[in-house]
Amino acid sequence: MTDGTRYLAPGVYIDSDNPAVVAFAERATRASHGIDRVIRLYQAVRDDIAYEAYLDFDDPSTYRASAVLQAGKGFCVGKAALLAACARAQGIPARVGYADVRNHMTSRRLYERMKSDVFMWHSYTDLYINNKWVKATPAFDRKLCERVGVQPLAFDGTSDSLFQPYSPSGRRHMEYLRDRGTFTDVPFDLIVADFRRCYAGMQVSGPVQGSFADEVESR
Repeated sequence: MTDGTRYLAPGVYIDSDNPAVVAFAERATRASHGIDRVIRLYQAVRDDIAYEAYLDFDDPSTYRASAVLQAGKGFCVGKAALLAACARAQGIPARVGYADVRNHMTSRRLYERMKSDVFMWHSYTDLYINNKWVKATPAFDRKLCERVGVQPLAFDGTSDSLFQPYSPSGRRHMEYLRDRGTFTDVPFDLIVADFRRCYAGMQVSGPVQGSFADEVESR
């Protein structure tokens, strides 16, 4: 791997040297080895950190791994950053990737605020395992998936894990529309600029009231 050290170094948002992140990664991987260590990291971030769409998207802490861990909740960008930070803390090269997707697991309130079912900058974590990059998406936690009636997205450490294309009833769950590539750290300025331009109804200053998990449904 060329210039692999940059995918192990702490970043502004992928702050893998934060003591809480290091401790969380160590707890998640205790008594595990090899691929199982990566799978446990993925499951810990997916399920121990609740998915939440009602956040202050102008606040840098919404995107920072350690802040997401402290809050115990985050949206896809923050959770992908946390998984990348945990991987780096364990000596596993990691970066973050993004795509625009059409998501059918939403709520009426969120749809009305966004005026769209296209989620820009949907994030996944790209992990360097056994000499290849493998994608993992820890966004939607098990409890949220059970509420909507879809299986939690699994990750086996060897193949890409991006999305559940169909619900158990055969309804399409998510479609990838545009690949934005991978980054060493969260491109905060780019993401916020697009959110401000496209999701004016989502822009607020300060804490956002409400819980996505209490409202979510499959559209």
